[in-house]
Formats: sequence, structure tokens, C-alpha cells
Amino acid sequence: MALILNIETSTKNCSVGLAKDGISIYLKEENKGDYSHAEKLHIFIEEVLKSQNLKAKDLDAIAVGKGPGSYTGLRIGVSTAKGLAYAINKPLIAIDTLKALAKTIQIEKGIIVPMIDARRLEVYSAIFNHNYEYTRSPQAEIIDESSYQSLLVAHPVYFLGDGASKCKDIIKHKNAIFIEDKFPSANEMAFLAEEKYQNKKFEDTAYFEPFYLKDFMVTPQKK
Repeated sequence: MALILNIETSTKNCSVGLAKDGISIYLKEENKGDYSHAEKLHIFIEEVLKSQNLKAKDLDAIAVGKGPGSYTGLRIGVSTAKGLAYAINKPLIAIDTLKALAKTIQIEKGIIVPMIDARRLEVYSAIFNHNYEYTRSPQAEIIDESSYQSLLVAHPVYFLGDGASKCKDIIKHKNAIFIEDKFPSANEMAFLAEEKYQNKKFEDTAYFEPFYLKDFMVTPQKK
């Protein structure tokens, strides 16, 4: 039984939520197609706490989406979560971003493939069954016409996330189902964070780092 602040900034969705006993009770998020997390995140946290007449010290833990995802977005979210957890001396919980994304849909059969946009035709992805259990761990992959064909022959495959949208014209099969406008959100972090809290699966606040999955690449400026 816990009151947990959830922070998710791994994509263009800047999301902050408050959860009580694993149920989301207030959510503030914004996705305007760019990364405005540096300007918005602290404002959103203040709004979420104020909505319930709470102070940060009233929280039992801070949970943050650990990635994979945007290098800048993750850095902002994780540094904020670490700073807050340290300031109020409460546990830090890390949530798998792809699992939180997978939980934005429910299916009865088939598999779920959440995808986060990386670069060009590359995505960060994982594979889950209908119970949100991993059948393939997160990886960075380049999508081509042969991607997921062996799975598509046997199952409906639900692709979602901003990485999936750019694969729609590449992955062709009658069992390929593309779901639009789904992003990792603090809303779906609520149950996952509560589960970790109850099992005392906390991070070392001082040394925790985001799960970047691959090295940060700097794009040269065009002259």
C-alpha cells in the first residue's frame, strides 16, 4: 500500500502521475511532438502534488521510466526522479519503458510488440505475450521487410508506439495490427511501480543510470 509519484519522459510524451495502492489517481501529461521535458516536468510534478494537497515528503516512493528511449528525455526524467528521491529520502523505483508501453493495450491472444523510435529505420523493441510477459528482451533493431515474418505467420502481432508508426509501410502481413497514438505513460506505471514497491525492488539512488540500450549518437550540424 503506497503513494507513488510516477515519471515517464523516455519519448515525446512528458508524463507525471500519482498512484495510490497501484491505481492511478491523477495524471498530467503532454505530447506536442517535441521534447519540452526540461520546461514542463517540474511544473507537472508540482501540479500533480497540489491536486491532492500533498507535499513531496508525503510520498512513499518515486518511480521513473528507465528506458530505452530518448537519451535527453531519459536523462531529464531520471535526474529529476533521483534528485527528488534523495531530497525526501524515499526509495527510487525503475520501470521498464517498453513494458509500460505494452500495457497501454489489452489483447486476448497474439503478441504485443511495443516500439520506440530510435534513428532512421531503427527502433527499440521487445516482445510480450498477452499476459505482458517477455518472450524477447529489449533490443535495438533495424526494421526491414523480413522483420517479424515468422511470428506473423503464427499470431496476430500488435505493433504500437512511435517506432511502430514508421514501420507500417515496411512490415506487410494480414496479422500485423498497428495501433496509433500510444506512448509510454505514467498511467500504466502505477501497477508496475506498486508491484516493485511491495517486493522492495529499489534502485541505488546515487548510482542508478537510465537503460539507454545503445550509445548516444551526435548528429553533425548541417552547414
